[in-house]
Amino acid sequence: MYRPRGGYRLNRITGTVTSPPFRLVVQTASDRFSGFPGWRRGAERLWCYSPAMTTPTLQPPFRVGHGYDLHRLEPIAPKGTGRPFVLGSLLFEHDRGPVGHSDGDALLHAVTDALLGALGEDDIGQLFPDTDPAWEGVASRVFLEEAVQRVQKAGYRIANLDATIILEKPKIGPRKAELRRRLAELLGVAVEQVNLKGKTHEKVDAVGEGRAVEVHVVTLLVAADHEG
Repeated sequence: MYRPRGGYRLNRITGTVTSPPFRLVVQTASDRFSGFPGWRRGAERLWCYSPAMTTPTLQPPFRVGHGYDLHRLEPIAPKGTGRPFVLGSLLFEHDRGPVGHSDGDALLHAVTDALLGALGEDDIGQLFPDTDPAWEGVASRVFLEEAVQRVQKAGYRIANLDATIILEKPKIGPRKAELRRRLAELLGVAVEQVNLKGKTHEKVDAVGEGRAVEVHVVTLLVAADHEG
C-alpha cells in the first residue's frame, strides 16, 4: 500500500485509490483521469495531488540513514574537561571522558542523526544546538527519543540498525550484549534488529591514540503500513 502525502492512498494490487472525501476504483490500465480534479496519470503509476502540493509525491516504502559522531576524550574533571564516559546511555569506567555540551554520548548522537537523516530532517546539531544552555549536560536519550517520535509521526518504523564504535579504551566487547539490549530498548525494537560492533583504530590518529571516540551508524526505515 502506497500512502502519498496528504492522506491519499493507492493500492497497486487492487487498483483502489482512497482519499477523503471520496473513493475511486481503477477499472483498467487505460482509464483516463484528465477530467478528474487533482489526479494525473503517470507512465507507470497513478500520481496524486493534494491542494498544497506543487509536485506529485509518494511516500517511499524504505528510507536509509547514516549517522556519524566523534568526541574528543579528555581526563575527567577536575583533572580535565572530560565528562563521565557514557556510551549508549551506559556508564563506563575510564579515566577519560567525552568533551561535549550534553553528556557527550557519541553512540546515541550517531543513532539520532541516522534516524533524522533517513527522514531528511535537520540534524542533531540543528535541533539541539550546543549554543543553547537548555541542552547543557542533558542525557542524550532525550535527543534519541525525539528522533524516534519523528520516525513514528512520519509513518515509518525501524527495520534494523547497525552501529560501529571505534575506540581504543575502554573495550566494548565485554558490554556489547548490554549495549545492544539498551539500544533496542531506547529504539522500541527487538534486540535482533540492532547490531553493534567495537573496533580499534590500530593506534592511528587521535582515535587510535585514545584521545577520541568515533561512531558510525546505518539504519533502515520501512513504511509502517508496508506489507512484508
